[in-house]
Amino acid sequence: MNISILVFGKNNFIATLPDQIRYATAFSVEVIDNLNQAVSRIQITPPDIIIVQASLDGSMELCSCLKDQTKLSWIYCILFEDRSQQLTDRKKYGWQRELEMSAAALKQGADAYIWHLIGEKTDHSLAELTANHGLILAQLTVGLRKAQKYRDLIRTNDMLSAIALADSLTELNNRRALQWDLPRQIKRARTQKTSLSLIILDVDHFKKVNDTHGHLVGDRILQLLCQRLRRYLRSQDTAFRYGGEEFVILLANTTDDEALVVARRLNRVVSDERFSLSNKLTISITISLGTACLKAEDDDQGESLLHRADQCLLQAKAAGRNRVIGSNYLSHIPHFKAVSS
Repeated sequence: MNISILVFGKNNFIATLPDQIRYATAFSVEVIDNLNQAVSRIQITPPDIIIVQASLDGSMELCSCLKDQTKLSWIYCILFEDRSQQLTDRKKYGWQRELEMSAAALKQGADAYIWHLIGEKTDHSLAELTANHGLILAQLTVGLRKAQKYRDLIRTNDMLSAIALADSLTELNNRRALQWDLPRQIKRARTQKTSLSLIILDVDHFKKVNDTHGHLVGDRILQLLCQRLRRYLRSQDTAFRYGGEEFVILLANTTDDEALVVARRLNRVVSDERFSLSNKLTISITISLGTACLKAEDDDQGESLLHRADQCLLQAKAAGRNRVIGSNYLSHIPHFKAVSS
């Protein structure tokens, strides 16, 4: 567990912290004394724990900033009270003033509020210093524990998200994943001014395979088909099981003509070699494919893009199956009737 600590404070403040923090090897410590630089650093690479010197300009703003932003609110913020007036009031008014100040600091966004007793001239300064360092290390332990739990939660959420977005049979991304990823890729393509295409493909006469050999064989065919498709896809291509025996492949940075090349290659590698399910059973299948490329008038969710590719798939089936039709040819094709799988 590589824990990172950001200290928002001056060098003379750092020198007063316990040696366990200054010379630690179990975590990294970075020191920043400028508010804008600290905020920028936190936004780019959030630390696990922040130690804040209260007397530094911007200290309370930094604490508030963390709690105002949901994505940063998990960071454990320890505020060290070293302002001379507050320390004087603490001596003068006692525990009541101390409780009031602690409550105010916590309301402003700190997770822990520690009176920094360095430099106080009292008869018990050494005892207080020892106790103060013990409290600092105890709060650091709390922060470390919270950071570990947060990381465990993130790992669990990532795992659950992966399960929710994966098709259990083929191990491809599922339709829900496509609904999330397609708008994201459309936005990226338009921002970067690059091409985006997609392929919709369907297994020809798949119902006949199920009716003849049973659904277990049909499921195994889909698994073998996806394994073969993955071997021939490029690194920038992302495949999804759209439903049943229908699949969608997103082709980043790919033009209309390039999408046709990819689709024809996939069509060929499926039809050229039979699928072996056992020593006694091999089955030949073919696929029909439709392609489409993103246009300026397409909606941000990708529904019109998917629709054009789906119309091409229907035309490929109407024209005899086992072929590729691209959307740039649709305007030259007469009206056709949809056909069954």
